Parts: sequence; structure tokens; C-alpha cells
Amino acid sequence: MKKGMIVALLFIVAGISFIGYGLFEKISMDRKTEAALREAVGITKGDVPSRVNPEEKERPVKPEDFAPGIGEVVGVLEIPRLEAKLPIVEGTDPDELEKGVGHFKGASFPGEPGQIVFSGHRDTVFLRLGELEIGDRFFVKMPYGDYMYEIYDSKIVDEDDRTVITLQKEKEDLLLTTCYPFTLTGAAPERYILYAKPVKIR
Repeated sequence: MKKGMIVALLFIVAGISFIGYGLFEKISMDRKTEAALREAVGITKGDVPSRVNPEEKERPVKPEDFAPGIGEVVGVLEIPRLEAKLPIVEGTDPDELEKGVGHFKGASFPGEPGQIVFSGHRDTVFLRLGELEIGDRFFVKMPYGDYMYEIYDSKIVDEDDRTVITLQKEKEDLLLTTCYPFTLTGAAPERYILYAKPVKIR
């Protein structure tokens, strides 16, 4: 066999291996997200006790009664325009973001004053986040109630910009954040942010 053919075969094998590994990771992450979503739907309906804190039998009735641990499934994010229903998990480290949308630890929760921050991967749960427009509405379902938000602004910032997350406690404001550009493979240099304000559910 000629040297050129061997090199070509090696490239093909390497390519197939790379694609196979990527598919395996995608399937594994999808399964984690699906499992977390089932748990989140059950928790928000009151049908399933907390997996992380199973001894807690009573559902919280207001945000200040809610104190989930890192990795705990806490709610559901529904985005009608994208026909998406996503689990919300406490924490934004890689382990949490593999399961769904991460709630930034220390940020406010829906229904209380302050900055609420949800983050997600641009190639999984927030794959179509760029399709949302100002005026679009979405819902957040928590164990203690359901909330609706309307997008009023968007921004693209440098990945190192720490001024976006202020954790202010004056007025309720929700941020959806993900890496940017959406089509870039590998580490992204920027962050895409959508700002939303609470709207009363009729």
C-alpha cells in the first residue's frame, strides 16, 4: 500500500473517530437533559420530591423558602417561539450545564426582586437562542409558582466582561446568557445576552 493511501486512511479513521466521539457526547448530554426535564416537570407539579433533598416533603410556597443545592433540578423554562421546554438546574459549572439550563448560584429566583441569571450551552439547550426577538415571551415554572417574562433588550459582550452580572436586588430582571458566535466551533470569545422583564400571567 502506498504511503499516500496510508495517510489518507489514517485521516479518515481519525475523522470517523472524532465524529463518533462527538455523537456519543451529544447523545449522552441529551439523555441527561431528558432525565432532568422529567424530574423538573414532576417537581413543578408537586408529583416528585426533590432528588437532592428527598427529606423535604413540603413544597416551597414563595421564592424565599427555596434553597436548592448545586446540581439540583429546580424548574422548567418554556420558550413557545422555539417550542422548547428545558430543565433548570442550580449552578452553572460544566456538570450542571450538561443537564440543562443553569441558574447562577447567588442570583435571585423568579418572583423575587433582583437579577435572575440563566445560562446554557449554545450548541445544546440554547442552540436557537439567537432566533428570539424583543417582545417575545417565555415562561419559568418553579415549585412555588409560574412566571412569565418578556424580552426587552439584547447585548453581545466580551467573554471576560463581568459587569453584566450585577446581582442587584432592586428590581426583578432576568438574563439568558450563552456563548457567541453561535456558529463558532470551540471556545467562544463573546457572550450573547437577552434581558427580560416580568409580565403578569392573565
